[in-house]
Amino acid sequence: MSFDVIVVGGSYAGLSAALQLARARQRVAVVDAGQRRNRFVATSHGFLGQDGRVPGDIVRDARAQLLAYPNVSWVDGQAAAASGEKEAFEVQVAGRPLQGRRLVLATGIADELPAVDGLQERWGRTVFHCPYCHGYELSQGAIGVLASSALAMHHALMLPDWGRVTLFLNGSFEPDDGQARALAARGVSVEAVPIQRISGEATVELVDGRRVALAGLFTATRTRMASPLAEQLGCAFDEGPAGPFLRRTMMETTVPGVFACGDAAMAFGNVAMSVGDGAMAGAATHRSLIPGL
Repeated sequence: MSFDVIVVGGSYAGLSAALQLARARQRVAVVDAGQRRNRFVATSHGFLGQDGRVPGDIVRDARAQLLAYPNVSWVDGQAAAASGEKEAFEVQVAGRPLQGRRLVLATGIADELPAVDGLQERWGRTVFHCPYCHGYELSQGAIGVLASSALAMHHALMLPDWGRVTLFLNGSFEPDDGQARALAARGVSVEAVPIQRISGEATVELVDGRRVALAGLFTATRTRMASPLAEQLGCAFDEGPAGPFLRRTMMETTVPGVFACGDAAMAFGNVAMSVGDGAMAGAATHRSLIPGL
């Protein structure tokens, strides 16, 4: 089947991009494998008009609104391969080829957590990465920051606005004198004894036998592309503090005709930012289809 634009990724950024294109009366296909980055959390916060809603419900409603446009097709499945060039791209989904004049990659990223026993199964429930998304609900209780690199300073200096903070170094880095003074000025406690495991709701068990009960724990993940398509197409990447993200100019990657939005194309993001980024990518993709613009 042939389309004006194939959007790969049916989460917040991809849906937003597709909506702009649908309203521009382009023939759009959305390919979605159903793996939202925030699928682990019970509620989403910080997105105006949707604060506190179940993430899957937000996506369900957005998909229904998008599919009300007759020029939009939805394809469930993993986009396994992409090839071609501007005006003649092809995406393979379960052996089914889709052709498109343009591609929008809203393929997202995957989080790689520090190797601490008990962390993964609490991810999105009592272990988080975004204070703006989850800090308020901790009700100014005890908050931990699990260091995986010097990026932990960012979390540790921000989070005192949400509760009493302990920075667990866990052998990842040692604050210098200036950093130590900044932490002290913010009232952050520093714990140098390594972590044995995370237990209970969010209790940090140290190797010396002490247990520190927390309302929540924050950590910085390493991120990687959730899909191989950008690499297959030859898109360039920039290296951010957490991992690689797609390089782009006016929402277009380094491969002509391939646009990108959402977490795969930003150093940092959240739901609200992804929706806005998707809207910009959708509009930019439409403009690229208009001769003379």
